[in-house]
Amino acid sequence: MRETILYKAVVIFSVLLFFQCANRGTANGGEKDVTPPMIVSEVPENFSTNFSGNEIKIYFDEYIKLKNLQKQLIVSPPMDPPAEITPMGSASKHITIKIHDTLQPNTTYAFNFGSSIEDNNEGNVFPFYRYVFSTGAAIDSLSVSGSVSDALERETPDFVSVLLHEVDSTYTDSIIFKQKPKYIGISDSLSQFSIDNLKAGKYLLTALKEENTNYTYQPKKDKFAYRSGFITVPSDTAYVLSLFEQAPEFKFIRARQLAQGRIGFGYEGNPLPMRIKRISPLADSIAVTTSKEPEKDTLNYWVRPRKLNVDSLLFEVAYYAQKDTVSVRIRASEKDSLSFKAVSSTLKLDDVFKLSSSIPIANFDPSKTTIMDKDSLFLESKLAIDSLKNTQASLKFNLSEGNRYKITFLPGAFTDFYGAQNDTLSFTASTKLISSYGNLRLSLKNAKYPVVVQIVSATGAVEAEQFIEASQPIDFIHLNPGKYFLRAVFDTNNNGRYDAGNFLLKTQPERVSYAKEILEVRAGWDAIEEFVLED
Repeated sequence: MRETILYKAVVIFSVLLFFQCANRGTANGGEKDVTPPMIVSEVPENFSTNFSGNEIKIYFDEYIKLKNLQKQLIVSPPMDPPAEITPMGSASKHITIKIHDTLQPNTTYAFNFGSSIEDNNEGNVFPFYRYVFSTGAAIDSLSVSGSVSDALERETPDFVSVLLHEVDSTYTDSIIFKQKPKYIGISDSLSQFSIDNLKAGKYLLTALKEENTNYTYQPKKDKFAYRSGFITVPSDTAYVLSLFEQAPEFKFIRARQLAQGRIGFGYEGNPLPMRIKRISPLADSIAVTTSKEPEKDTLNYWVRPRKLNVDSLLFEVAYYAQKDTVSVRIRASEKDSLSFKAVSSTLKLDDVFKLSSSIPIANFDPSKTTIMDKDSLFLESKLAIDSLKNTQASLKFNLSEGNRYKITFLPGAFTDFYGAQNDTLSFTASTKLISSYGNLRLSLKNAKYPVVVQIVSATGAVEAEQFIEASQPIDFIHLNPGKYFLRAVFDTNNNGRYDAGNFLLKTQPERVSYAKEILEVRAGWDAIEEFVLED
């Protein structure tokens, strides 16, 4: 018994001594591991031919994990359903690929893992690993390469998908919207791409920057680029693709009553040629007008008087030769009330004061308008109602720098479409000192006219622009201080704006050129710059 107690005491003392010694210092684990994992073996071997299995294993010399595999992995041609790849969310010494798709005969497949493979402890990356096999007797070895750029923006997105659709007897232009491509590549950080292990043939070359990676083009969501005409592989051409956001095609959505006496016609795209014709007969005493809903894709159709003794109205919505017939249910609902708001309260010296109304303006009484500056001087003014935007009024008066203005509209100054009038309206506006702005004079080199010259902020907003049809000095005055980019649009269709491409119409985006240097506008400065336009 005594010996047992003595033995236990010795053991306890030894344990305490161990921990005491251990606490005197921390063991040094050595130098940090910076070596990426290495492949020990592949089953079947990489670049195997006559592949007929459904499982692939890649073995490593240490534990690895897969990071951001969904974003990094490119399988070309795509598999449907996709292959199952493990490990996911855990560490392992091997990667398993289980194939559930029925593989195409005599086809080379490639799994490009990008930078998704890294060791489990230090995160050392095993980069650009590609596992390739062929279901036929040979590995396809042809390739297509080039670069991707953004047609309008200064910066090009990273990791753009570059696609090849095979052009065979079943090919139609709609294939890009419905089917995944034959081959897939991805651009690198320098916007370069290479699609490897291709079979000889004729292809459509496109690029996608997708919101959802499904390799089919969705014009409302994706940026897109395409090579005009088809390409033939093999080819030694370095292809250049320009990404654009396609302007939405006009599409009538629906019509419905939004308030008593107001029917809204929703649409997508440019509504300018849109025409609304009432088919249902109404009394001659009934008046109508239309207006564009601010910041909404809606055209309002106003009816006076508001109350109609009908259950529905039938309309024809026309857009060029396109015509839609729509029935709108008429029911009891609330009325719109007349209200006003100022579009902007800080004005430049060449601006006008703009006012928007909730209901179209029918009449204006100029005698019920007063404008007074900070020195209590009354100013003369002239107001105009926009014939196309009859819910917007522009008030022009002499502006001076560093001034404040009080704008008052007395009751009855405005009469809306229904005969309602405003209560007293009071607004304030101001101007800055001229010295708080900067001015710029530009001369263009290598220009092909006409061009649209733009001053663009770092966020892509257009600060100012001018449409130029011939060689001349270009003056931008009263620019807000800041850093900007100079951008020129080669306006090939002479419509005064940038036009993106359209695949079905076979149009490419208009060419855009940026100045190499950032433009800094300083308060009180007048600058002269030479803008060299480049392809």
